[in-house]
Amino acid sequence: MITMNNVSKHFTTRDGPIVAVDDVNLHVKEGEIFGVIGYSGAGKSTLIRLLNGLEQPTSGSIFVANEEISKIKGDDLRKARQNIGMIFQHFNLLWSRTVKQNIAFPLEIAGAPKKERERRVNELIQLVGLVGREDAYPSELSGGQKQRVGIARALANNPAALLSDEATSALDPETTDSILDLLVDINKRLGLTIVLITHEMYVINKICDRVAVMEDGKVVEMGQVLDVFRNPTQQITKRFVRQLTEQEDTEEILDILDEKFNNGMVIKLMFIGGTAADPVITELIKNFQLTVSILHGTISQTREGPYGTLFVHVNGDENQITDALNYLQKDLEINLEVVKTYDG
Repeated sequence: MITMNNVSKHFTTRDGPIVAVDDVNLHVKEGEIFGVIGYSGAGKSTLIRLLNGLEQPTSGSIFVANEEISKIKGDDLRKARQNIGMIFQHFNLLWSRTVKQNIAFPLEIAGAPKKERERRVNELIQLVGLVGREDAYPSELSGGQKQRVGIARALANNPAALLSDEATSALDPETTDSILDLLVDINKRLGLTIVLITHEMYVINKICDRVAVMEDGKVVEMGQVLDVFRNPTQQITKRFVRQLTEQEDTEEILDILDEKFNNGMVIKLMFIGGTAADPVITELIKNFQLTVSILHGTISQTREGPYGTLFVHVNGDENQITDALNYLQKDLEINLEVVKTYDG
């Protein structure tokens, strides 16, 4: 559905050249929700502008729905963009137009007949949950309602792909969840391919099938969301994963508890998929002569299954601890990390 082959984008500034996107290769499958995550300056916004033709690559090729977006210009590019919907962070609504009129705007530009526009607008108002707000102006809407208008407008021309540029970053957590649920619903109902960029791992975790991690213009890691959670290889990816698996005060909590321990070790257990529901602590206590204390834990849900972390302190015979760690890793297939060892 979407393919980028060796794509780079360079900008010339007074301070010298900037490489915003650096030799990126990726393929987005038809019907999947694909996330691109990175911190500010990673190049993700430039990447999404390349996908809809707002920027042309310095080198490489870009295909969207069998159209080589990186080569076409003028009227051909404008027609191709009708097949690519775009959702913006700050909504980009026309403030002098009602909800209906905003949604109808791309259909007017495409030259759709009035009856067809009215039919399509009514369909989209139903789809995004704005029944009863058709004649409201943007100033009369909440942030979530404005974004629903933006989504409906992006879907007006029945695009093959939907691009989302930080669509939830201006919203509160509850509204963010409702918008993400709407995108999943649209993906399922319409089989629509969605590419979203974000700096929030929560967004990737909640709705994406696969994820690409960007840093300094490069894609440094890519794969199924659960696989990336299981084995992050890059430091930046590990930082993003910690957004979900460790609360901000995790280190502080462990430092406070540190004073209580003289022996044993603190272990971080990482649960993936079905193992998140297994009675691991019970197994440790039953099979090994160890004292196990739960210190801290979190669990979250990805589209492929649950992912969680648990910090525990284990104490007992050194050989028993070694056997227990081997049991966790080899028999139960649980990833673990020894955080600290106490020598007494």
